Amino acid sequence: MTVETGRPVDHGLFGPESVTWRVHLEPVMWVAGMRALLLQSLHPWVMRGTYQNSALFDPAKAWPRFQRTVEFVGTRTFGSRAEVEIAGARVRRLHHRLRGVDPESGRRFPIDAPEGLLWVHCGEIDSYVDVARRAGIVTVAEADAYVAESVRAAEVIGLDPAVVPASRTELAEYFARMRPRLRVTDEARIAVGGLLAPPVPPGEAPAWTRAAISATATAALATLPRWARRMYGLPGLPTTDLAASALLVGLRRATDLLPDPPAPPEVREARRLVHEARAARGVRGAV
Repeated sequence: MTVETGRPVDHGLFGPESVTWRVHLEPVMWVAGMRALLLQSLHPWVMRGTYQNSALFDPAKAWPRFQRTVEFVGTRTFGSRAEVEIAGARVRRLHHRLRGVDPESGRRFPIDAPEGLLWVHCGEIDSYVDVARRAGIVTVAEADAYVAESVRAAEVIGLDPAVVPASRTELAEYFARMRPRLRVTDEARIAVGGLLAPPVPPGEAPAWTRAAISATATAALATLPRWARRMYGLPGLPTTDLAASALLVGLRRATDLLPDPPAPPEVREARRLVHEARAARGVRGAV
């Protein structure tokens, strides 16, 4: 909370001085969003619960559902505290009603089980911080600050902040513990196929959307950790890492030369405030 002209201003969970705002305003983060979906899909229960309950696998509903997800992340990042709480409560209510079934054991499980929520959160944050580092958006110290700030976002979906990784080291330790539980299920293969050849019906989105999503998903696959690429049957070579990093740097430089993309009012305001904050500190560079 800051004060301008004597009136309190609610910048939500983060604000213009945060690393989170700066990272999430970068267009190259679309690659991170796709990387998160690919990484999250490697948890069998999470993927099956999503497949059994989500409209993302229905071609007639996929694009509106995707848009709602993007809107939630935008509200969580740039909305006021009241807006964040309303959006978070809506998501928590929705998840609390849903159940999944493990076809191998027949066991039913809640979609909002803490293990699943933590996996989804960590897949998202690891993807954002990894792409931000490799694209040259943040320093090592800023990357750790981003992960620490993300604990606030985890609370919005109902996680206990005490169990949420608050540094890149803690994130790495978390993934090392989780790797034995991960694998590519049939549902994950369907999900990846849908990203590479998105089922966007005519009239639901601009004509270029299918090609853009497919290209972004292909780039995201290359940015996955080596062990995750191997699970998907892709090369886990260091050369792939180098090529992916070079691609991210190039994409970021290219987007820096373009006009700011269309955005909701709260994102445009956040962009303005971050520019002002950076200018006040004498920092150059696009946001």
